[in-house]
Amino acid sequence: MRAGGLTGRRAPGTCAGGRARKGAAPRVSAAYVLRESVEGRRAGKDRVDTDSRAKAQRFADLHREGCFLLPNAWDVGSARILEAAGFPAVATTSAGVAFSLGRPDHDFFAEQPPEDRVDRDTMLGRVRQIAGGISVPLSADLEEGYGESPETVAATVAEALAAGAAGGNIEDFTGDRTRPLHDPGLSADRVRAARETLAAEGEPFVLVGRTDALLVGGTLDEAVRRANAYLEAGADCAFVPGAADADTLGTLVRELDGPLNVVMGLTGNALSLDDLRELGVRRVTVGGSIARAMYRHLLDAARELADLGTFSYAADQLSQTELNDLFRRD
Repeated sequence: MRAGGLTGRRAPGTCAGGRARKGAAPRVSAAYVLRESVEGRRAGKDRVDTDSRAKAQRFADLHREGCFLLPNAWDVGSARILEAAGFPAVATTSAGVAFSLGRPDHDFFAEQPPEDRVDRDTMLGRVRQIAGGISVPLSADLEEGYGESPETVAATVAEALAAGAAGGNIEDFTGDRTRPLHDPGLSADRVRAARETLAAEGEPFVLVGRTDALLVGGTLDEAVRRANAYLEAGADCAFVPGAADADTLGTLVRELDGPLNVVMGLTGNALSLDDLRELGVRRVTVGGSIARAMYRHLLDAARELADLGTFSYAADQLSQTELNDLFRRD
């Protein structure tokens, strides 16, 4: 296994290997990407304990073949419930974390007051809590890396690793309506900087390069170009939210130079996990959909109480004993 990633030759739609280098771009010096955080991380390898390293290796191994579902949690309680359901790993959802703090998510945050956005320290604090509260690997939604520069993205990935994450995604969304995506070259440099930092750490970590091209009105061709550039720069998987129909997903599997992560559950979808496996998708996440479904129930309960003064919302609640059993540590 190469430091921080996956090894071997990789065919489109698989995750068991590296990628063919098509005139690879110049490598970024480790000193370049470590500059911001080296003082605080001089003992970086020592901060990744044996248990976290073992979980990270198990997470990397999940990507070597087949197709698996990686549900998204927003706090320790939701992550423990997903773990109890038998999932081999869990991811965070920036949407769910933001909503739990009463903040918006994936908005054009450049137009909003800074206090409306969940900052890096808060998000990584939640990652640390969840990683420490479950026994399965955790992948972190690191949004756009909490800054534009490759150095900032590298520092964010390093801190996610230190917080116990077994993987994480970096997206090209800027939060600025006038230029919603980072320049393709800069976006690739940001992924490359993250990979260089992980290589310097020498720890297993599944790095995902996400392009929001389809979410901001871009073409499928642009999404393919960007995703392939991120794979070439060192991402282990590509993530293209906004692709959910069989034709689009089939095109992505064929055209990408590495494995594909898709997000389902945004609006409900006729495709099943078996369908996605048949299409060649490697990894399936559900984003903030579980959190949004939970908040739907909360809002319905609040409206019933406020408008009707009745209590039928409580008919299907989990019992105190059931929740205590779910959350009791062995």
